[in-house]
Amino acid sequence: MKRAVIILLFIVCAFVLFLIPDEERISRPIVAVGIKSPDFELPEIDPGGKSPSRIWQSTELRGKVVFINFWASWCEECKVEMPSMQRLYEKMQGRPFQMITILYREDPEKAMAYMKENRFTMPVLLDAGNKISYLYGVTGIPETFIVDKEGVLRKRVIGAGTWDSPEAFDLFEKLL
Repeated sequence: MKRAVIILLFIVCAFVLFLIPDEERISRPIVAVGIKSPDFELPEIDPGGKSPSRIWQSTELRGKVVFINFWASWCEECKVEMPSMQRLYEKMQGRPFQMITILYREDPEKAMAYMKENRFTMPVLLDAGNKISYLYGVTGIPETFIVDKEGVLRKRVIGAGTWDSPEAFDLFEKLL
């Protein structure tokens, strides 16, 4: 009797695994401070919000400190931190630093209208299907990842940050 139950459980488990698509059976990568951040390739949305203007590859950003922020225009906390992100973006121009923002479950046209209305100029990338947010283990937005020049994750911030504070500038100076 026990043997029949075990065999039946095995068959049920195998059947359930067969029904789950391959991409959902793959476990999430471990995204943790001190570990290489996941690589990605994403299109940047042009200011009109209609089509990609360029393709960004994380591997091309090696040698720079990279600020990656997942956001959406419907997110109130995202709206709180965006002005400080813009000030950081402007202050770091000409340095080995790159800020990119990645849309999270957002209509690109709405996001670009929000960026234009508020005069935010950071690059906005489109994560169709939220594959990159899945790779990074994004649990909600805003969520920010600071990656060093070698591609190693050095800081992860869940929730809004004050990115133009002296503490934030000190962090970036140390990584540069």
